[in-house]
Amino acid sequence: MSKSISMSTETVHSPMLHTGERLLVQVEQLLGSWAGAIASVILIMESVILGVGVFSRYVLHRPIFWTDEFALILFAWLSMLGAAVALRRGAHMRLGFIVEKLRPATQARVSTFAWTLLLGLMVALLYAAVNFTVHSWTELTPALQWHLSVRTASMVVGFALMAVTAATKLTRIATLRSFFVSFALLIAIGAALYYLQGSLQDIGNYNLIFFFVVLVLGCIGMGVEIAFAFALAAMAYLSLMTNAPTSIIMNRLDAAISDITLLSIPMFILVGVLLDVTGLAKAIINLMVALLGHTRGGLHYVLLGGMYLVSGISGSKSADMAAIAPIILPEMKRRGEKEGELVALLSVSGAMAETIPPSIILIAVGVASGVSISSLFVGGFVPAIVGLLALAAVVFVRTRGRTAPDCRKATGAEIRKAMFIALPAIPLPFLIRAAVVEGVATATEVATIGVLYSVICGIFVYRQFPLKRVCDSLIATVSLTGAILLVTGLAGSVAWSLTQSGFSDDLSTMMQGLPGGATVFLLVSIAFFAILGSVLEGFPAIVLFSPLMFPIATSYSIHGVHYAIVVVLSLSIGLFAPPFGVGFYSACAIGGVEPQKAMKDIFLYMAVFVCAVVLIAFVPWFSIGFLH
Repeated sequence: MSKSISMSTETVHSPMLHTGERLLVQVEQLLGSWAGAIASVILIMESVILGVGVFSRYVLHRPIFWTDEFALILFAWLSMLGAAVALRRGAHMRLGFIVEKLRPATQARVSTFAWTLLLGLMVALLYAAVNFTVHSWTELTPALQWHLSVRTASMVVGFALMAVTAATKLTRIATLRSFFVSFALLIAIGAALYYLQGSLQDIGNYNLIFFFVVLVLGCIGMGVEIAFAFALAAMAYLSLMTNAPTSIIMNRLDAAISDITLLSIPMFILVGVLLDVTGLAKAIINLMVALLGHTRGGLHYVLLGGMYLVSGISGSKSADMAAIAPIILPEMKRRGEKEGELVALLSVSGAMAETIPPSIILIAVGVASGVSISSLFVGGFVPAIVGLLALAAVVFVRTRGRTAPDCRKATGAEIRKAMFIALPAIPLPFLIRAAVVEGVATATEVATIGVLYSVICGIFVYRQFPLKRVCDSLIATVSLTGAILLVTGLAGSVAWSLTQSGFSDDLSTMMQGLPGGATVFLLVSIAFFAILGSVLEGFPAIVLFSPLMFPIATSYSIHGVHYAIVVVLSLSIGLFAPPFGVGFYSACAIGGVEPQKAMKDIFLYMAVFVCAVVLIAFVPWFSIGFLH
């Protein structure tokens, strides 16, 4: 999710470059279009290759060993090209509302400085990527025996494309004078840090506060994408405070974009968008409307139930809400429901659904913490039901005094017709979750089957497979994949730096010294991750702090699955709670409602949800009661 910075300054500032600007823009648009097209083709190839692998392994019982390796090479290219597309589309995770509050002239200067900083960072990352790729040439992949540089070259191309995008953006928003002022300011800041290098080293690990709190939050406040704020902090810390090479940043990024488990992320995102495009999600919602739409608060319950069924598959809460809201909200508004309450419920239901498998954030937690992903999927069901029931109770209390909606009850024939139409769609969410939970196939394989099933249903059952929307969905999928994987990989370098600095040992000592033992630790964790969720969003917070916090939870004898569920739900509190939670603003944008109208209502729903999270934290059975 992201809130883009207003670029109204483009119309009030003369271009920084007159000669050649049009050529640069045309080149950037051409490269960006080709990057999106190639990444979309790669996504289709991934689906085919993984599908062939699944067929050969489970039907022919003759696994093809090179398919996973080839798929991972393509995954690296998909991730980096997707990251470049995401930068063009403004789809990277960021917090832009601070800059949006500034006066236009100040906003222009801050934006120019931010993009100048970003361009310099892209050049530095490109240099590091080239060196990493050159040194990878001598290594060979196990099955295909290809040079490893075939995979790592994706980082070179990705950062080169992003550098071109940053340069093009600067020509649009900056004057020549403002660019040179920003460039000079960057040089001055770099010189000051180099001059203060010794002083920063003398204060020991307290310098971590400067690099990973002040510097990161400063960049985020200017609207710099969270992933690049992490990269800048890690590069500055490694260069000034350690003897470690900056190639560690590329090493951590390469580890993320070549992880077979994370390969499931683009597949599940694609399943999610296909549910919407092919009409499968609409069929499920229409059935629920036929069953409950005539009751008091019926559409509220449909909204909650729809989020429970559809959520977790697409990989994006915005995508989940966008799949449900256009179907339900117009009818709710027609019935006279308050706009603010609708958006508040939509937002908090998104928070409630974060642990519903196959949740992308649960996959990230499993990879970062080492907890079994299948166990996380099993553990996520009941906590989400607890949140669902808590929100449904609020709906019941708030609607019991209202008159019944002015609509007739669906007839038996209408219900049977809706059920018949939804019949092909209903099994998909359950089959995906059951297959992963029971260990029938890996998450990546199950997601691939889900893609194939959605395509078949869309073409042959629902006769709804609009090619333009499908192509747009492919671009959206590669963009979201790139944003997720880039922030995961670059946050990994920060996590490595924090671990190597000894900060993890200090944090462990401090947490283990808390009065009240596990009880206080859980409460502190809820507050800590809620704050992180409002500032960093889910993925970077998970990558950064899972390796640090999970060992502490283990020392308190807290089950890894239980703690993971508490962490994810706590992050969702921060992600969807105003005034900083970007999930809340996404819900407002999707519902077409001003945030001020939803503020009053969301605090009630959010307060109940927080109580549900605390209950889940102190009743471990909700999370681990059904583990084998």
